[in-house]
Amino acid sequence: MNHLPAVLALCLSGFGAAALAQQTAFTAIERQTNKEIILRLSVRTGLAYQIETSSDLGRWDPLSTLRGSTLNQYTDSAAPFLNGRFYRALELSGTNVLTGDHLSTAEGDAIVHPINHASFFMSWNGLAIYNDPVGGTAPYQTLPRADLILVSHNHGDHFDTATLNAVKGASAVILAPQAVYNSLPVTLKNQTVVLSNGAKTNVLGIRIEAVPSYTFTTSNHPKGVGNGYVLTLGGKRVYISGDSEDTSEMRQLAEIDVAFVCMNVPYTMSVTKAADAIRAFRPRVVYPYHYRNQDSTLADLNSLKRQMGIDLQIEIRTRKWY
Repeated sequence: MNHLPAVLALCLSGFGAAALAQQTAFTAIERQTNKEIILRLSVRTGLAYQIETSSDLGRWDPLSTLRGSTLNQYTDSAAPFLNGRFYRALELSGTNVLTGDHLSTAEGDAIVHPINHASFFMSWNGLAIYNDPVGGTAPYQTLPRADLILVSHNHGDHFDTATLNAVKGASAVILAPQAVYNSLPVTLKNQTVVLSNGAKTNVLGIRIEAVPSYTFTTSNHPKGVGNGYVLTLGGKRVYISGDSEDTSEMRQLAEIDVAFVCMNVPYTMSVTKAADAIRAFRPRVVYPYHYRNQDSTLADLNSLKRQMGIDLQIEIRTRKWY
């Protein structure tokens, strides 16, 4: 994957932009009423490109890798907490470029690639990490086979043996609670490590903690059956809630850099409950996920942002999960 040379394009309201060559150009930088910045670009359909940021035009850090489509825009939800920064867009060459947001760690960037609902993929330190993969082969055809698979519980929108067989690498490690293990065929059991609530392990250089994931106002998710997970990737702590309400265990989490937080009714929790929990454990970045309600509507993520405000400087990243 190679970057083409960059040229300075424009500067606006303390935020600036640079774009690469002729096929990638910023067309607008728009500050929203909530102080987020929307970057609009002109990009050829199918072209892979990377948005990077800098505070001094010297060091540039990857923000997100994307692919050109009919609507090319990116929302910088960290902008409300910054005095200003520069952006540039780099065209990427090569095939099989992984798209997604970048999380800087001491051992290279982790890239977060949403799939659907509760399923997502992360690449870090040469490892392919899958969370709750379901949906068969099609959503994962362009992704590398898994080195590590996390399964939170045995509901069908989180656990599917056919998908596990489709995505697992030959030496993949699957982490799962006992109820999931009990439902696996022998071939998958041989690759699975059971983690109970509160258990910790180290797999492939990743420290992993199993956090209780349950609901208490409904009986959909009994305590002790499902797991959330905290992964430590190069010094950064990533929390994945699984199907959970705003439990005491969630609210007591500490030093979380990135959190994937579910919110749908009646299965997990409302947007208001999610906001209250997030304000309690104060992750630096939040990805709302698993936010399709029972009636097929989607949770109001703009309401989540309004309820969160900017006083705690918690970034809410809304991405395409549906």
